[in-house]
Amino acid sequence: MGPPVKTHCPYCALQCGMEIGPENGADLAVRPRTDIPANASGALCQKGWTAGELLTSGERLTTPLLHGEPVEWDVALDHVARRLAAIRAEHGPDAVAVFGGGGLTNEKAYTLGKFARVALGTSQIDYNGRFCMSSAAAASIRAFGMDRGMPFPVTDLAAADVVLLAGGNVAETMPPLVRHLEGPRLIVIDPRRSPTARLAWLHLQPAPGTDLALALGLLHLVVAENLVDEEYVAARTTGFADVRTSLAEWWPERVERITGVPVHRMRQAVRALAAASNAYVLTGRGVEQQAKGTDTVTAFVNIALALGLPGRTGSGYGCVTGQGNGQGGREHGQKADQLPGYRRIDDPAARAHVAEVWGVPAESLPGPGRSAYELLDALGTPGGPRALLVFGSNPLISAPAAEHVAARLAALDLLVACDFVLSETAAQADVVFPVTQWAEEGGTMTNLEGRVLLRNQAVAPPDGVRSDLEVIAGLAARLGHRFATEPAEVFDELRRAGRGGPADYSGITYERIAEEKGVFWPCPEPGHPGTPRPFLDRFAHPDGRARFVPVRHRPAAEEPDDDYPVHFTTGRVLAHYQSGAQTRRIAPLVQAAPEPFVELHPDLAERLEIAAGDMVRLTSRRGEAKAVARISDAIRRDTVFMPFHWEGANRLTNPALDPTSRMPEFKVCAVRVERDS
Repeated sequence: MGPPVKTHCPYCALQCGMEIGPENGADLAVRPRTDIPANASGALCQKGWTAGELLTSGERLTTPLLHGEPVEWDVALDHVARRLAAIRAEHGPDAVAVFGGGGLTNEKAYTLGKFARVALGTSQIDYNGRFCMSSAAAASIRAFGMDRGMPFPVTDLAAADVVLLAGGNVAETMPPLVRHLEGPRLIVIDPRRSPTARLAWLHLQPAPGTDLALALGLLHLVVAENLVDEEYVAARTTGFADVRTSLAEWWPERVERITGVPVHRMRQAVRALAAASNAYVLTGRGVEQQAKGTDTVTAFVNIALALGLPGRTGSGYGCVTGQGNGQGGREHGQKADQLPGYRRIDDPAARAHVAEVWGVPAESLPGPGRSAYELLDALGTPGGPRALLVFGSNPLISAPAAEHVAARLAALDLLVACDFVLSETAAQADVVFPVTQWAEEGGTMTNLEGRVLLRNQAVAPPDGVRSDLEVIAGLAARLGHRFATEPAEVFDELRRAGRGGPADYSGITYERIAEEKGVFWPCPEPGHPGTPRPFLDRFAHPDGRARFVPVRHRPAAEEPDDDYPVHFTTGRVLAHYQSGAQTRRIAPLVQAAPEPFVELHPDLAERLEIAAGDMVRLTSRRGEAKAVARISDAIRRDTVFMPFHWEGANRLTNPALDPTSRMPEFKVCAVRVERDS
């Protein structure tokens, strides 16, 4: 094996730099890089350090499966293409659907969107990033005119005086980020005293589903205590008068009754933010994965705008993106309403531009399709898709109301999965294509700060394995279309298709990324330096101003009652990632977190006669899950928590959707809790 190859971690959106190469007799040793700002200190988390073990996993798929039996590639590809053609001929192009993933490279996300619209002619494409970033993206677009989750370098956080993190647990989800939060006073909003909350200077612990009320109460205090940056508001924003008026009913004592957060703690948070020379407001999945997630994020953005934070160096609003390519994955066309360059699919100019690059008539491109959960919910129903191709996702574990989703997948005429292990979803598929994983292929990822990074191929894939790009090209060829299979060729086409759009990569090349250790978009031409802080001079609305948007609190879609008296919420643990399809196959990570658990407060446990280690049964209106009890005063008395990396948690969760982002309400529902006899 040759010298170490520079690449990036396969997991979260921090995209820590790492090298893979021989060391102390090992062929696939992982070492942190010190030339990537996200982890320049040489930090990696437990998942990063053990990432190499997945490359040699004995559970790798190395041959296509047709109804569970190994077959040759041509047999599998011919079968899928023939079935797709027949289903389209009988039921129309929208009878075929595609489900992508926020961990796919930019090149794959782009190709998947093109494949759906050109080779399949279907509008039915969305991806699991809808379950991750959609509420923050929608809120950012309406406030700033553009969605770049963190519109500043992550290293800027270290110089802040105060950082408010609403609904995030970065100490477990992306531990190297914590190093950038060691300097500021940290304010954490979370129903649990999570490992991140334990690091905080101030922890606000609202009832699940009440984050929007809390944000409105905080902004009420900003106004009432004359802490608004009136000069900034007048010069750089519009709409504050309506927001100011809407806050009258959110006096702090009322907010305390709704949220459970004491008024004096709200005042502490607001005064600390207002007194800071530099401050940031950050949101994570906890406040975003709600049926009012867009409005909740908007309320936190309104706080940042009232304090004059966004659009200046050293301060701002940002979203802590979750999936590895959570940012890039939503820019290049695998979303139901989107074309490359973060263009809207219903924009005639965008359609004309992209159609020209693709060499097809603009009128041949389909319109917007169903969002992720709506797509899964429609599978196998009258008028819904009859076939589904899944790339880089495991919806049987990650989708809400998972038992219902399993029934919908079972109703399909054809289910196809591309994966490198037999995930729970792949195990149900009619056809499984074994594909390459992170270090076995090249491509680009766009991390949480909008920095486009280069993943270099470090090792050869096992014999018999092909890349997702090759799978797509093989199917496209059988349907009469030519698609590129080399990532660099795809990236050049992506640059042309996205030129002039909000997420403009035109001036970015593989060579520049390697030389500069990443390039920030927008970068509209080769000589452009990239844009690490896009809002310093103006926001992306035509008038250059940010928008205040009035929002109103409303209860969760499902609140506790006599039958289901306890709040249920979900999240992650340090050792695992997403649906666990990768991390549950790595021995040290399984040893660190071998099984799911239910975290409940000692008072609730005593009332229900549950002891630590007991098996607990949770029941919601959608399903049932069992896990071992973990007793902790880190959780509220009215709430139980369960990590979602294993089958079970999402049998319980509520698919109620945010009306704007179409985000399901993962983070709050009502359950019954019992000791399992």
